[in-house]
Amino acid sequence: MAVTRRKIQLDQNNGSRSGSPSSTRRSKPSGPSKTQKQCLIYSVIIIALTIFFTYTILSYGGSHKTGTLDSIALALGLHKNIYVVIIDAGSTGSRVLALSFHQSVIDSSLKLEGELFVSVEPGLSSFADQPKQGAEKIKELLEKAKEFVPKSAWSATPLALRATAGLRLLPPEQADSLINEVKKVFAASPFHTTASSVAIMDGADEGLFSWVNVNFLSDKLFGSPDKTMAALDLGGGSTQITFALEDARRLKKASPDDVHTLNLFKQSVPVYTHSYLGLGIMAARKAILSKGNPPNATDLKSECINPIIKGKVFKYGGVSYTVQGPDNPEIIQKRIKGSELAYERIPVVRIKECSAIITDYIRDQNVLKPTELLDYDISAFSYFYDRAIEVGLIDPFIGGSVTVQQFHTSAETVCYNPNVEQPFMCLDLMFITILLEDGYGLKPETKLKMLKSIDGHEVSWSLGMALNIIQNGL
Repeated sequence: MAVTRRKIQLDQNNGSRSGSPSSTRRSKPSGPSKTQKQCLIYSVIIIALTIFFTYTILSYGGSHKTGTLDSIALALGLHKNIYVVIIDAGSTGSRVLALSFHQSVIDSSLKLEGELFVSVEPGLSSFADQPKQGAEKIKELLEKAKEFVPKSAWSATPLALRATAGLRLLPPEQADSLINEVKKVFAASPFHTTASSVAIMDGADEGLFSWVNVNFLSDKLFGSPDKTMAALDLGGGSTQITFALEDARRLKKASPDDVHTLNLFKQSVPVYTHSYLGLGIMAARKAILSKGNPPNATDLKSECINPIIKGKVFKYGGVSYTVQGPDNPEIIQKRIKGSELAYERIPVVRIKECSAIITDYIRDQNVLKPTELLDYDISAFSYFYDRAIEVGLIDPFIGGSVTVQQFHTSAETVCYNPNVEQPFMCLDLMFITILLEDGYGLKPETKLKMLKSIDGHEVSWSLGMALNIIQNGL
């Protein structure tokens, strides 16, 4: 009973200000215990981590970049890099692209880790009569690749070379000699090679791989095909036009050989691509300059060259051509700056005559005007980008977009202003403008996103081919 009374007494005195010493002791305010606080903290951490991981996982499949979790995994050595070396033997130069990838620890998607890009000139096709010297140029590029790829990974690193329009335009015996010499260099390399490592690339593959490159780096390969970008590639010997198809039926009827199905990143995408051999900027320049001159002539006069230009040398396909404007120039009068009465006589390119020559040449190539192209954002690179930079249409450091009309206006400006430092710029810009307008059927207001690189990675077909090799082998 005493125990019971004591308990009751303590309960009663909890709220009293007087009484025995024990009754004056204040009780602590009620609140969460230490265990409850710890549970609350852990709950907040778990919720935050859940949100972070959910966001990370959902975003990983849509990006080529290395995310936070993969960076941690790399630092801990939880996965290893995958290396690929691709050599682009183009008509104006050869380039090596050595790439490192890893597979994401989250969804096994490929992430681009780093790259090496080195180029040498002239192109492999320039050594048509000296195939051993051409192969030595390729050997120089392989030495650079060996510096990028760790020695321990050499034997597992696929190596491939693809020659483009430059070799496609050579006589078969000369092209074969160059290919055979390069194969000898490859056989002596420490990288992984097969019988198909060295070859002349089909124009369709060039277009498809370029399209994959642009859309992989733009993170547009992981969603709906209608969100991808079209790709226009202007090389030295050929040009390619490539875009995805939401509805492939019309083009399958109009041009069945140009519609392909790409199986990439767990989805199948119908893609249209066409390569026009001879519509590369250098091949077209040579053909346009030769118009009206005797067959096989190397001294060329052209309506597309300003009359002040005399004796300029243009090299293409291992041949040197001496170029000048017409003998009977068109002259315009232009007021001298700062004077009200004085004029100067300026020789200019006859734009109408030059335009007619270029238009006829492009139409002879039977260029298709695919209306579906207008449904896409359009990227343009290689010589499209180079010429836009050289005439100030875009900033070389930040890039930008150019309309077809801007190319047109720039062409007219250049053709009316003699410049011995850029003797072929009028012709090149006129060719680009007419190819886009009359060839592909683009509107004057159509914007082209000019690309040289994306996130510091070179835009070319080489990355697209590397991805294909990783998925399907050499």
